[in-house]
Amino acid sequence: MSRKRLLIVSGGMEIGGIERSLLGLLGALDYDRYDVDLLLFSAKGELLPLVDKRCNLLPEMPQCAVMTEPISVALKRFPLIAVNRLWQRFRVEHKFGTEDGAVFELLSSYWKSCVKFMPSQKKEYDAAISFMWPHEYVAKKVRAKKKIAWIHTDYTIATMDFDKDAKTWEAFDKIAGVSDDVCVAFKKVYPSLADKLVTVENILSPVFVRTQSETGTPEDMDTACKTVVSVGRFCHQKAFELVPQYCRIMLDSGCKFKWYLIGYGGDEELIKEEIKKYGVEDTLIVLGKRTNPYPYMAACDVYVQPSRYEGKAVTVREAQILGKPVIITDFETAGSQVTDGFDGIICSMNPQGVANAVMSLLNGEEMCRQLSENCLVTDYSNASATEIIYGIIEE
Repeated sequence: MSRKRLLIVSGGMEIGGIERSLLGLLGALDYDRYDVDLLLFSAKGELLPLVDKRCNLLPEMPQCAVMTEPISVALKRFPLIAVNRLWQRFRVEHKFGTEDGAVFELLSSYWKSCVKFMPSQKKEYDAAISFMWPHEYVAKKVRAKKKIAWIHTDYTIATMDFDKDAKTWEAFDKIAGVSDDVCVAFKKVYPSLADKLVTVENILSPVFVRTQSETGTPEDMDTACKTVVSVGRFCHQKAFELVPQYCRIMLDSGCKFKWYLIGYGGDEELIKEEIKKYGVEDTLIVLGKRTNPYPYMAACDVYVQPSRYEGKAVTVREAQILGKPVIITDFETAGSQVTDGFDGIICSMNPQGVANAVMSLLNGEEMCRQLSENCLVTDYSNASATEIIYGIIEE
């Protein structure tokens, strides 16, 4: 039987949860069953060498790659794309403002107005997966018998023209949410698309995570005291700029510890300003970007994800795979990430609530031991999710 042709499209392979989830998917696919092409709009990033060599990485398309660059760069290379982005930014800021939720409308508008300048895929596929939003390219520039769009976040926090955006989603046969809660939230915003929804949880490789965690002991991490680690992009969603306040409350309560932030992003200076404001320079350390965060996660006493919202944080799953006691805030989809009291703690999002939860684990050896044991006996790989994908493609 001939193999089916599958195209997977995503943004790039910079360090991030969606990108690591993509690595898991690519590693779990049956390459005797499928010929897999991978199209990355930006074919670069620290995780690119980890892409499964059995899939075929397509050449980068400059018109798509420039969408990941500043408008000033686009202006030199593709002026029409740059002009369209400038107009959409003006329009979106005038209508929706500049709040965090409006970035959904901004990115959607960028791609809706610029996809016409991008080349179509010449090959026809049995199935195409648009793994990262916005999904305009696969919707309009790819020929496939089946199209599947992935959703990784809570769309109820978005500020955008949902009726207009729904037309893009209608081009897909199925919409795969990374958790039941993500699907429920999506359904609230797009009720007409409910029959397209299916839950396909992130596919992760416990062997990969554990192997990477054993590559060495972090020399820039003080493990002589109790340690906390948080990993993620430095952006509004992750709420790392609030961590200095949590640390101040904990220090004033007499708690001795070090908290390490691993990641990168536009909020780095804001985080550092807040660290100075609360006088926690010796306690909260910004380590920045790390291609391999797993040795740090393995070495910590507690892992904390203090996000304002999430779909399903890959970093939390990775910490659980490593048997770490986990704390997450009570964002809308938190219940699909952690079973409170079994394999992690869900705490109130306010500063005192987070500080109290972290202190309770740093000082609670028995609770930490129980959470760790429960994590280590739980299968977080979700390898069986590939069968759901195969079922969609072949139905």
